[in-house]
Amino acid sequence: MVNTATLAGLDGMNSYEVLSAMWGISTGWIFALMIIVSIWSLVWKGFALWKSANKKSIPWFVVLLIFNTIGILDILYIFVFSKITFKTKKTQPKPKTKKKK
Repeated sequence: MVNTATLAGLDGMNSYEVLSAMWGISTGWIFALMIIVSIWSLVWKGFALWKSANKKSIPWFVVLLIFNTIGILDILYIFVFSKITFKTKKTQPKPKTKKKK
């Protein structure tokens, strides 16, 4: 937990500098971490959106497009939810009738 004396000296700092001061690591590492997390999320999101589009699953496509969960929802969709198939009633084909000559 960060004490208030530490937070008092953070006036005029950007968000990377604030995180750097709170976590005790350099701003370069914070920036690198943000880039890595962004790339990680983009890869999983792209694959999940591609898979939901191929399955023509519009609700999942919209949910995956809107919500950013650092790839967690995307990974769950790819490996869990996209495997689920719902049984649909199939209509019986009409029996073929023989043509009379």
